[in-house]
Amino acid sequence: MNGARVKALVIKELLAVLRDRKSRTVLILPPLLQLTIFAFAATLEVKNIELALLDKDGGKAAVELAQRFRGSPSFTRVFPLRGQEDVAPVLEDEKAMAVLVIDESFSRNVAAGRPASAQLLLDGRRSNAAQIVQGYAQRIVEQYNRDLVAHYGMDPPPATLVARNWFNPNLDYLWFTVPNLIGMLTMVVALIVTALSVARERELGTFDQLLVSPLSPGEILAGKTLPAMILGVVESVLIVTVAILAFGIPCVGSLWVLALTMVLYLFSVVGFGLFISSLCNTQQQAILGTFTFMMPATLLSGFATPIETMPKLLQILSLANPLRHFLVAVRGIMLKGMPLLTVLDTIWPLLAIAVVTLALAGWFFRKGLG
Repeated sequence: MNGARVKALVIKELLAVLRDRKSRTVLILPPLLQLTIFAFAATLEVKNIELALLDKDGGKAAVELAQRFRGSPSFTRVFPLRGQEDVAPVLEDEKAMAVLVIDESFSRNVAAGRPASAQLLLDGRRSNAAQIVQGYAQRIVEQYNRDLVAHYGMDPPPATLVARNWFNPNLDYLWFTVPNLIGMLTMVVALIVTALSVARERELGTFDQLLVSPLSPGEILAGKTLPAMILGVVESVLIVTVAILAFGIPCVGSLWVLALTMVLYLFSVVGFGLFISSLCNTQQQAILGTFTFMMPATLLSGFATPIETMPKLLQILSLANPLRHFLVAVRGIMLKGMPLLTVLDTIWPLLAIAVVTLALAGWFFRKGLG
């Protein structure tokens, strides 16, 4: 492999991207804008919950329980219902996420030390949100029970559970979302740059000139890989810097380990991008191929849903997804200071993925030469 020829091709590729003002804008502004928007929009947190309240009791204990729900930061609006007939329409019309029904004998049972019941009706159409809202309500009721025990001098519960959250003590959802977005946005940039490179050459008719040039298929592959790696590294450094400085995401681990992880991750993503590009004849086909790959890659990465909950076949398929391995590593490095050996044990499949995809892309290039 001739280094001078590869260097010339790398410079040509970088100039083709950086000299175009629109390309420069696409590489810088959209990822930062997406990081800002997705960090707050792509969240599984449930906030600003509307709760309907049907208090059939009206006694002191019932009013105190209702006030605790009104004072909770999770429930921004708690509005009363007039009767049982209003419960179904509120849930059917999605006017509230949940309805709290306090039994008519609630206060009397509390005063007598007997079990008192209140019913929480949830909108099961939003199953994930319903489970989270149930957890919020459960915590409020558990604290209410503990206060009743202390106030009336009753026997305390036989056991209590004290929770402590490691690596994210306050359960700040940005600490989970932003590291994931680092992987997703870096993948978008690297895929688009590489997927469009060969397709652009074919569409403009310059790819045939590459094929008849002294460049070998390996040199063409290297010349297409290195520019995407350089641009991807610069973009990822920018995204990580914004994540740490603007969003306050901690980086407990080593930045050098994070950099090594990012380089291997980009290597594997560029391999997929070149493989997609080698199959496409136009830039439109390359863009469609990129988004066809990105959607399953995102869904199988563990970002939205845990991989352990997926069917066994999908868990096996996700092993070929570079984003899956990178998300484990980036969260481990930034939030819990994962050491180098543990990181390498997590990210070694990225190297295997890169070798396979680049080999396939090289085979298609050689096929084009033939």
